[in-house]
Amino acid sequence: MSRARVVIIGGGVIGAATACFLARDHGAAVTVLERDLSYRQASSALSASSIRQQFSTPINIALSQAGVEFLRGVGSALEVDGDHPSIGLVEAGYLYLASDAGAAQLRINHALQRAHGANIELLDGNALQARWPWLAVEGIALGTWGASGEGWFDGPALHAALKRKAQACGARFLHAEGVSFDTHADRVHAVRDAQGQAHAGDALLIAAGAWSAPLAALLGLALPVSAKKRDVFVLDSPARLPGCPLLIDPSGVWLRPEGSGFIAGAPPRSDDANDLPLDAIDHGLFDNVIWPALAARIPAFEALRVRSAWAGYYEMNAFDHNGVVGALPGWANAFIACGFSGHGMQHAPAVGRALAERIVSGRYAGIDLAPLSPERLLSSARLIEENVI
Repeated sequence: MSRARVVIIGGGVIGAATACFLARDHGAAVTVLERDLSYRQASSALSASSIRQQFSTPINIALSQAGVEFLRGVGSALEVDGDHPSIGLVEAGYLYLASDAGAAQLRINHALQRAHGANIELLDGNALQARWPWLAVEGIALGTWGASGEGWFDGPALHAALKRKAQACGARFLHAEGVSFDTHADRVHAVRDAQGQAHAGDALLIAAGAWSAPLAALLGLALPVSAKKRDVFVLDSPARLPGCPLLIDPSGVWLRPEGSGFIAGAPPRSDDANDLPLDAIDHGLFDNVIWPALAARIPAFEALRVRSAWAGYYEMNAFDHNGVVGALPGWANAFIACGFSGHGMQHAPAVGRALAERIVSGRYAGIDLAPLSPERLLSSARLIEENVI
């Protein structure tokens, strides 16, 4: 495809990453349609922005490994006019804790991760206590910790840097909402926005996050992706936790350092609707679930208070909690990338690069995203990700 014209619906981190690599590496003429350029409610702007290799599927491990390498060199990769962006990458690791009930699965996951080159350590209770003396290990059988290649970063800064680099390479980001398509036979020729304007292209990418399903339906794909709210609490405590990683308790409660304090969260309570407006913070989740779990796991957290809270949407794939990426079934030039179920921010650099290759050349030259293909939705071939938080 010579000087490919690509229209992308959605300018969040997945759309921006793909636009960046299309324009930077392939010289494509890219038009990104984004309905809210302030990104006020976008998952990209509200993500807790962490990266891990502790997944249960090889494709997710590979995406994270490529992702962390990109993040380490992001200043050079996304440099514009001598400005080298910084995303504040902290590689303190993830620490997954398991009770007796979860120990077998943790061992299985650890063996898979090590087999694929992830630097993950398996630790028993004594080793956990020795490394992190502030951690209470009652009821803990095992833990796995990412000794390198895991941590957290400034997600909005990464998104902004990807978008800026894409624009510097010629990509256009338009304030417009893609709502329909002009098609003929097996090709999409243009995207129509809410004002009726046609945006023509040689290829289309739907990357509208949690709002991708209605667009995919117009092209015949029933997409099990929807918005699911996650609350994040900003905490203050006089406690000092040397070497604190991103901690994941067997209860599902998680915690990590942030600035002078900490942030924490947990899956929504079973009796709480998790698709409420973002300003409907579930403070009961903290009082009844997060606080008791943290106080038991970290005794120094007896003195702990909530400074503030925010919420963002997971683009949850109810089918198997993995991204849906690749060519739309039945279409020669239409693609999709969404449904990452909480790990889209960390996988955006690798997904964007691979998808740009696929759109322009017709094949994956680096990481093969075939396991994430939408075709698996049609054949009911689930790719289950066990580690979703």
